[in-house]
Amino acid sequence: MLIGVVGKPNVGKSTFFRAATLAEALIGNYPFATIEANHGTAFVKINDAAKDFERESTPREGYVHGKYRFVPVELIDVAGLVPGASEGKGMGNKFLDDLSSADALIHVIDISGSTNERGESVEKGSYNPINDIKFLEDELNTWIFQLMDRGWAKFARQAQLSGTPSDRAIAEHFSGIKINLGMVKKAFSSSGLSNKLTDWSKEDMKKFSTELRKQAKPIIIAANKMDVSTSKANLERIKTQTDSIIIPSSAEFELALREANKAKLIDYIPGENKFKIKGTLNDKQKEALAKVKKFLETNESTGVQDILNKIVFDILEYIAIHPGGVSKLEDSKGNVLPDCFLMPKDSTALDFAYRLHTDFGEKFIRAIDVRTKKTVGKEHKLKHLDILEIVADK
Repeated sequence: MLIGVVGKPNVGKSTFFRAATLAEALIGNYPFATIEANHGTAFVKINDAAKDFERESTPREGYVHGKYRFVPVELIDVAGLVPGASEGKGMGNKFLDDLSSADALIHVIDISGSTNERGESVEKGSYNPINDIKFLEDELNTWIFQLMDRGWAKFARQAQLSGTPSDRAIAEHFSGIKINLGMVKKAFSSSGLSNKLTDWSKEDMKKFSTELRKQAKPIIIAANKMDVSTSKANLERIKTQTDSIIIPSSAEFELALREANKAKLIDYIPGENKFKIKGTLNDKQKEALAKVKKFLETNESTGVQDILNKIVFDILEYIAIHPGGVSKLEDSKGNVLPDCFLMPKDSTALDFAYRLHTDFGEKFIRAIDVRTKKTVGKEHKLKHLDILEIVADK
């Protein structure tokens, strides 16, 4: 799974990326501080399933903090976006190339209205952030349309002559940017267009491109800089102007909390609205954390962890599944539930067996739900936080 962090320059995009990953990324208050895409590992937050057995997981990847387990996902922080990216303006071509493999996008906007359309600092509250939401959608929709429009007449005729179903032909056409048959089917359903591709007009293609983009590159809005005085009013106004999913956030405060936690100055669980001081702080650190504490007292969290969880579990609809044994939860080295896999919604026991190893899938006999100790078949649909033992032929 790859999640793209996108947005125009100077909105806190790289700060958000660094807060989510603690990976080093250039943070600059000027356009195009990010030139090359940064890759890093972020973590989604789930309940530690081992706690149900009065144990604590020892993950091979990720970590456990308190009653929670943090499962890794890959993030990519791409070059800052400006209007006209689909025409190659700014870092447009590189931006779109970097995003071609992304499963979903986190669009970081400056909700305080202090960054204009070119990523330049302006007086706070003087710019309407709704423009950013609309222009990103327009740029991505145009990108998909342009890919479709190239040689469309010939493509549509060949699909019709070959007898290839329209949805399958389009899925194959777009496979290079991580678009699959299921996404195409949903786009057909929501657009209401005919399966006869040769009858499509330019407007039909644009309509389909928009629906396909919604399926292939879903977007969640990170309304960043919520700690600025103009942000709250802007957020309430924008919520009435778009149906996009918007989560308020302060990437700067989240980064401060995670760095302080890493330095063992505080105990902080990402996504929580409190922290505990456990180290010796200097005056500057005390002042910074006091500001963060005040923000958390009036907000449920900094929003960063909420955004990561929302996009993985609600928008992409993944579930977390653990391999384990009915007789014991440990592996041969004594690690408790060392592995956790993020699987698509409606995954079956057989899907999970194949995810573990091809041999397990091909030689699948049955699976056992570790919690209930009940045997389940290959078509059994898995639930979030299931622990499953796979029994395969030797």
